[in-house]
Amino acid sequence: MTNLANDSVHSTSIAAWLAEGQSSQRDMLESLQNLKSKSSTPFNIIASHRHNRPEIFEFADSVYREPSVATVDDEAQETTEPVIPRWQFVLEHAKENNVKVLLTGRNGVDYEAHREAFDAAGIRLLTGATSVAALESIEDKFSFMQQCHQHNIPVADAWRFDNVTELEALLAEHGHQPLCVKPVVGIFAQGFWRLDSGKEPDEHYDSFEHLYFTEEKKINTAQFINAYTNSLMVRERPIPMLLMPYLSGQEYSIDVVCEYGEVLAAVTRYKTGKIQHIGYEQSVMDVVIPLIKAFGCDGIVSVQTKADDEGQHRVLEINSRPSGGIGYTTHSGVDLTQVGFGYWLGLTDKPTLADFMQQITPCQVRSIMVGVKIEDTAE
Repeated sequence: MTNLANDSVHSTSIAAWLAEGQSSQRDMLESLQNLKSKSSTPFNIIASHRHNRPEIFEFADSVYREPSVATVDDEAQETTEPVIPRWQFVLEHAKENNVKVLLTGRNGVDYEAHREAFDAAGIRLLTGATSVAALESIEDKFSFMQQCHQHNIPVADAWRFDNVTELEALLAEHGHQPLCVKPVVGIFAQGFWRLDSGKEPDEHYDSFEHLYFTEEKKINTAQFINAYTNSLMVRERPIPMLLMPYLSGQEYSIDVVCEYGEVLAAVTRYKTGKIQHIGYEQSVMDVVIPLIKAFGCDGIVSVQTKADDEGQHRVLEINSRPSGGIGYTTHSGVDLTQVGFGYWLGLTDKPTLADFMQQITPCQVRSIMVGVKIEDTAE
């Protein structure tokens, strides 16, 4: 495997490492460069990814290509060629580079299973939690919601189904109300659909609507049942799903810096149209703070909540990694990437939520698309 490490950066300085993330890695690296420029303590910034991503790497001092399973053609038969495990590759290079903080991004479970090795190397490992069991319970939305109920945390109701018989039984019991479906495990709203249950016949979704207004995520209930029943994909690879009441209130995304279940800093945001509204909503945080404690969250995570008809904010999920919108927090006067890494690198004192909530300046943000010239696209 080709290693793209920048050999020009060699020193005894401490370092922070951001491993492959979902969509926020570039923004967070840029924030770390801004933190570095105003820090009296020098430190290096390392990024890694399994693909060649120059638009991400441009904000790192050193970069590495993470190993992945390679496919080779052996006598016309495809086989997998074993490579060094990702966590071991990162750990070895982290030791070489005096890394003190490692944010694992999208592959947290792989690293968490070997936390003791990172602890022994003096590396503060940030996976979103502190055990594989906790990460798995966060990832499995049905298990997650059950645990929320056990801790008396307001959470959306959900009923699991694994086949059409179970789905039809649940619809018969709960179909008098607006419902939605989503997979037990998934990201980026994959598999989420609003059903037209509980509506009068003349209000049912049009049969072509979900194919035309795709972003609305609405589908006629009968069509969903038919698609699910006749799906070859579902038969070959069963997908556990959830049936849930559709909550009509405001949805919030909350970016959280936390340590062993304690919220150190947080910013709330909600979206209207294309505008993100950034601030600190106490009624939302009243749900988030005990949630973070209950799951022992650790690192930089994101939470989604949505209000019900009575205005009660209910938890939808925790993502055990930074959200794609964490960069928006910079506009509020509180850069959560800098807050977390400044503390974990020993550049600042331990942050307190009481202090940082006073520093947030509510604002509105519109996301724009920018282009980045790619000089080398070779994999």
